[in-house]
Amino acid sequence: MECFYLGTHQPSWLAHVTVPLFVSHRRLAGRRTLPPRARVGYAKVDTAAWALDSGGFSELSLYGEWRTTPAEYVAAVARYDVEIGHLDWAAPQDWMCEPDILARTGLTVAEHQARTVDNYLDLCDRWPGVSDSECPFMPVLTGWRESDYHWHADAYAAAGVDLAQQHLVGLGSVCRRQGTRMVARLVASLSPWLALHAFGVKTTGLAEYGGAVETADSMAWSARGRREPGCAPGHASEANCLPFALAWRDEVLAGVPAATQLDLLARAS
Repeated sequence: MECFYLGTHQPSWLAHVTVPLFVSHRRLAGRRTLPPRARVGYAKVDTAAWALDSGGFSELSLYGEWRTTPAEYVAAVARYDVEIGHLDWAAPQDWMCEPDILARTGLTVAEHQARTVDNYLDLCDRWPGVSDSECPFMPVLTGWRESDYHWHADAYAAAGVDLAQQHLVGLGSVCRRQGTRMVARLVASLSPWLALHAFGVKTTGLAEYGGAVETADSMAWSARGRREPGCAPGHASEANCLPFALAWRDEVLAGVPAATQLDLLARAS
């Protein structure tokens, strides 16, 4: 795994935390001022990079549709790229395929997949109109059954997107199923030809397939922190504690196996 992004709902961490962060658009949108990204501490480049979550799960859960328009989202991402700086990539406004989300939208897996492809193309088409920087949007594969993801890859190809040539391809709708054999098989089948980003990875997922993905993000530290007493006066728990989050990150990365593709395929079979 090349990069592990620490998820946070505290945008202010962008200004001083020197590990890669994963921050939601929903936490940044509407802010009058944005925190400039820290300039030291990330070994792979001169600065501590970060990545942007579109906030799709929250938006579709709340409304059953995207209320944020592509034009609004592209403009916001361009602003983050300039004012915060050091943005590695941004997730598109994808349509995840968990059953509760499908029930909320009233659409099928195939319709969610088609809308995800359409949105990715739309965002990429709009980007040159707002920025001279390289387009940051990452295509995302989503589905529910293993075969769905391969069908979705074919849909991208039919739309003219060669996923094998992409710097990263997101793997969506897996964060609640990380301990399942299906997800391990899925990663094993996709990782030989795609550079995968795993969204919302838990420790079980990292142990199972952390060695086969290029990047991953996780905010699982916050859920664990809710069960821990605060380390300082005024802390009811560790759910928002930066030292706790950084210690959790170090602990998790120390336990990620350097799994080879062959090892992963053997475990998934």
